[in-house]
Amino acid sequence: MTDPAIDFGPVTGVNPSLKRALNDILGGGAASVLTVTFGLSYALLIFAGPLSPFLSYGIAATFISSAVLAATIGLGSSLPFAVAGPDSSTAAVTGIMAASLVERIEAAHLPLLPPVLITLGLSTVLTGVVLCGLGLTRMGRAIRYVPYPVIGGFLGATGLLIVLGAIRVITDHPVQLATLLHLTNGVTLSELGAACVMALVLYLTWHRSRSPFGLPIILIGGMLTAHLAFWITGISPEEARAMGWTFQPPPPAAFMLPWHTEDLARYPWSAVPDLLGNLVAVIFVTASSTLFNTTGIEVAVHREANLERELNVTGAANILTGALAGYAGCVSVSRSILNFSSGGRGRLSGLTVAAMSLLMLAVAPELLGFMPKFVLGGLLLYLGADQLHKWLIESRKRLSKLEYLSLVAIIAIIVAWGFVPGILIGVVIGCATFAFSAARVESIKYSFDGSEYRSSLDRSRDDQQVLLAHGGKIQGLNLQSYLFFGSANRLFQHVKLLLQQRPECRYLLFDFKLVTGVDSSAAYSFAQIKRSAGDLGVELILVHLSAAAEKVLRSSDFIGAGVTVIPELDRALEWCENELIAQHQELAREEASLRDWFTGMLDSEDDADELIRRCQRLEVEAGEIIVQAGDPADSMHFILDGRVGIMIPADDDRTTRVRSLGRYTTIGEMGLVSQTPRSATIQAEVDSVLYVLNMHQFDAIKSEDPALSHKLLTYFVSVMAERLTFANRTISVLRR
Repeated sequence: MTDPAIDFGPVTGVNPSLKRALNDILGGGAASVLTVTFGLSYALLIFAGPLSPFLSYGIAATFISSAVLAATIGLGSSLPFAVAGPDSSTAAVTGIMAASLVERIEAAHLPLLPPVLITLGLSTVLTGVVLCGLGLTRMGRAIRYVPYPVIGGFLGATGLLIVLGAIRVITDHPVQLATLLHLTNGVTLSELGAACVMALVLYLTWHRSRSPFGLPIILIGGMLTAHLAFWITGISPEEARAMGWTFQPPPPAAFMLPWHTEDLARYPWSAVPDLLGNLVAVIFVTASSTLFNTTGIEVAVHREANLERELNVTGAANILTGALAGYAGCVSVSRSILNFSSGGRGRLSGLTVAAMSLLMLAVAPELLGFMPKFVLGGLLLYLGADQLHKWLIESRKRLSKLEYLSLVAIIAIIVAWGFVPGILIGVVIGCATFAFSAARVESIKYSFDGSEYRSSLDRSRDDQQVLLAHGGKIQGLNLQSYLFFGSANRLFQHVKLLLQQRPECRYLLFDFKLVTGVDSSAAYSFAQIKRSAGDLGVELILVHLSAAAEKVLRSSDFIGAGVTVIPELDRALEWCENELIAQHQELAREEASLRDWFTGMLDSEDDADELIRRCQRLEVEAGEIIVQAGDPADSMHFILDGRVGIMIPADDDRTTRVRSLGRYTTIGEMGLVSQTPRSATIQAEVDSVLYVLNMHQFDAIKSEDPALSHKLLTYFVSVMAERLTFANRTISVLRR
């Protein structure tokens, strides 16, 4: 951000301290214009209806509050250029509290002014105590976790409310459906047009130059131009005031401390319980406005504030303000930014605002009766429009579509229902937006398999060849971010697709090193992953699992059979590689055993290798049905290991075993040759390993390798002859 402070160029002999002081005074003077204008409107807001006869006391309370808050916070804030005072949101809830109190006082037929001033003072003191408590306990840091669109919505709504307030200042009518007719008459449209011209002049001149002399010159020039136009057209100051072109002079300010024994004794203490809700609202709005306004200033000027210090200083300022019968306030976004943009950088700006507030209290508030409404209204229109442009137009480039929509929604809620509902609903929207956005963040940083990413253990060439050929059975996923129901479900969908695309996978590693946390809702998705992996015989390995994440996953019974926890990725890869190599060695021994069997059967190693190539390995568990009686005989089985039984139907839906076959035996060869349906059911009696020769491969052997086909048929005949001989011996024994 370009520093808009005064640049005296090559002029020598200018004291830098004097230059900074001049910048601070000019910036504070610019902010004082808003402080005075806002202060009068807040006095009218609070001291309305039955309290309107006491408006002079309201003006005094307003300018005392503005002076004390501006001086105290200006001297103690971590942002030296901060300008404080009563805020629109704090004034609004203060007005609601005062109106509620007035209803109860009128019902009791008591004097109005002393109880109202006592209530304003006590509520402000309590607000200050709470703010100091938040600062001392550092609970104010929670504002750092509020989503950025909520801050933007808060500031954007402030800009829109400034625009609406400017229209009310200019026309004396709020922007409502019931008052639209009042905004369409010629004089009102002329006033609004003049204010828009003033705002345009500010944009074309002061907005671009940001000279600290620019704003006072433009405001004074606008006022002189207006009065010159009145003089040329023959309109007197009284007529201009009657037509609504200038402000009505406020009544003289009156100051009174309410801390008298008689006033305290006559205070309607029985009404305090009914006011607790309004009191809580004042405290909450002041605290939240302090935090949000401070953060808003941080965002606007790109400087970091000390939130604990801001809360403590604002609390002390409110305690002092309450002691003087003022009402709550806090640092102001618009006035602080205006001061900063005008060149103010030091604490003298806040003191300047305080002095101007006391000057308005002590000298002549009636001077505002000569100020044209369109001049101050145009300034407010410019400030509000500038804020709206920043958050409704410029922020669109920085925010995602979802974040921007939530920002617009928060602005609408605040304008329609107020700051408190807007902030609360905005936080909910922000959290929902964050959850949706986080769910869309890819939870997998990268993936790998065992053929390309291995452990640091040096292995023999044979083992390396095994891992190169079978490393795809090891699949790894490096996880990241925070895992909760949305991102974990996306992970589950990814794992399902991975297992479909890589059916050879037997070990699936999850590296949690970059995972910031695991929500309990994510445990359900991990349970789904476990079920899907278990159905396919895939072992899950968890790596770099934090204690908190392990606790969450153990509480859901995810960690157990089929899930292994290993501290480091390198050790996990080594464990999986050892398992693969051991399995391969077992398969190698199995294949050697099969080759020896087939070589003895066919009297040729080449024929044995060819038959092995034509067969398909099959693992079956005990009790598993291999073939069913009545099925087409489209294959035969070589039993390498285990035992199977030949079962035939018996009475009462039972089956009877007629024969049991062990390792190095065959079954189904007669059906394969004769192509007749299965005459019996074949069932594994123990875990077994079989090699299957199907009809397609058998026909291929007959056409492509007649010699091997002849040897197979010779073997089948010898097997059937042996079984026939065994059957004849059994029959002869039974005939004895």
